Amino acid sequence: MAFLSVSFGVVVVFFLFSTLSIAFPGFSFNWGSDGNGRSVGSFHLTPEFYQYSCPQVNDIVMSVLEQVTAKDPRMAASLLRLHFHDCFVQGCDGSVLLDDSTTIISEKQSNPNRKSIRGFEVINEIKAKLEEVCPLTVSCADILALAARGSTVLSGGPYWELPLGRKDSKTASLNGSNRNIPPPNSTLQNLIQLFNRQGLDEIDLVTLSGSHTIGMARCVTFKQRLYNQNGNNQPDETLERTYYHGLTSVCPKSGGDNIISPLDLASPTKFDNTYFKLIILGKGLLNSDEVLLTGNVGNTMNLVRSYAEDEVLFFNRFAISMVKLGNISPLTGQNGEVRKNCRRVN
Repeated sequence: MAFLSVSFGVVVVFFLFSTLSIAFPGFSFNWGSDGNGRSVGSFHLTPEFYQYSCPQVNDIVMSVLEQVTAKDPRMAASLLRLHFHDCFVQGCDGSVLLDDSTTIISEKQSNPNRKSIRGFEVINEIKAKLEEVCPLTVSCADILALAARGSTVLSGGPYWELPLGRKDSKTASLNGSNRNIPPPNSTLQNLIQLFNRQGLDEIDLVTLSGSHTIGMARCVTFKQRLYNQNGNNQPDETLERTYYHGLTSVCPKSGGDNIISPLDLASPTKFDNTYFKLIILGKGLLNSDEVLLTGNVGNTMNLVRSYAEDEVLFFNRFAISMVKLGNISPLTGQNGEVRKNCRRVN
């Protein structure tokens, strides 16, 4: 009789998940182990997650992005960065979008985000349009991932199959944002450590740094390189001289912290491999850019040179690394929620 009960239970479970898979083709459930020999189930992201529940999701995202980036080409880089800053804190869970509340201290006030991160109104616009068509269906975390891919494509970069099905967090972490997001003056060792903490390797570090082929940075993020790189009131010797003088003309020694300069001075709104070519020429804007070439750790120098020579290689690797980024600790299944408003929990 006990054997029959166990068998019946297995049949019921199998029937339940077979039914879910038929009703929701994006639904994926795998058996695994929790490390202690016990079998556990885990939900996985899949590109078909909204195939039936909200088939228009990508069209809606792209329609908003096309309008926004036509008016403000910088926004593509901002949305790509927003996804990155979300995933490096608590995983890709939309926590970066939450405002302050009685229970939440917003990540928007962290050192890497304050006066710097932008694009929230674009995410809000996309969410509002999706709520009209597919209410309480598409998570804010997935919107961030879709907006990052769409922004890359609209800037001339690669397209990738994007696994979906993330849920939104009910919490944020100001401390995690301050601790986990790589600062612009990072050493190569620090960058590798911060990326390893997220399950990303040296290839991902150099590849994802290539997103700096679009966008701008504030004077405060590279001022140290111009005036006091090693605490001796001298500039960074790796800066190419003409480039250095150009930067000092727009970024004064005192004040002007919010003046912006392009991360890729040659093609700041075009997603290409020029970023890597500029690093080799001593024209990487941030210390965290230049140390990929000069840091003398691991294989980063060779990767920079490879991407500078082969844009197709860079694009292919970028697509792979963006999928890895988007897979950092997502909330799935019964964990988290789908927020109605990305700025606050339901």
